[in-house]
Amino acid sequence: MEYIKNPMAIEEGSMQIIESEMTAPEDFTSDALKVIKRVIHTTADFEYESLIRFSGDPIEKGIQHIKRGCKIYGDTNMITVGVNRVLLQAYGCTMVNYVHDEDVKAQALEKGITRSMVAMEKAFYDKEIGIYLIGNAPTALIKLLELIDKQGHFDGLIVGVPVGFVGAKESKELLMERDIPYISIKGRKGGSPVAVAMMNAILKIGKER
Repeated sequence: MEYIKNPMAIEEGSMQIIESEMTAPEDFTSDALKVIKRVIHTTADFEYESLIRFSGDPIEKGIQHIKRGCKIYGDTNMITVGVNRVLLQAYGCTMVNYVHDEDVKAQALEKGITRSMVAMEKAFYDKEIGIYLIGNAPTALIKLLELIDKQGHFDGLIVGVPVGFVGAKESKELLMERDIPYISIKGRKGGSPVAVAMMNAILKIGKER
């Protein structure tokens, strides 16, 4: 059997196929299209074309933060290991996740809330964090929005795409009510691989510039 072996050729061919099968790729900016194609490439799900939402020039905001070498918070270990390490190192960025920290575990147990909520509060007050990738925990996204509302302003980027059936859709609807930089997904779909795909697309766009 003859097949393509070159990894770059495989990726380029995949992106060409994806764009050719999208309903209206011309409706998006070139940068937004790259993010959408990366998500479809990761999931093989073309419905994302109609579900993805951008607000507040999020790609530009993300690039601003990575160029200053920010920390990036991922709400799962899957996210922290999935983001492209070569590009992170090129920018001097680091991935962090606080869910498994001992102080977070203790506070969550004491307060009777999720570790994701306590970890998000810890992340919010770490001023080196400029980007939040939330692919798993709706409670993390809701807590982040509560903290932003309390503070009254927000200069970061939220990739808010938690997946699931309890609170996922609702948490993203709360995000989409706000006039802040974000990328999100309507409905129940999303997940850590989607958050990673979006972040990797932003990193790659920054490199190409």
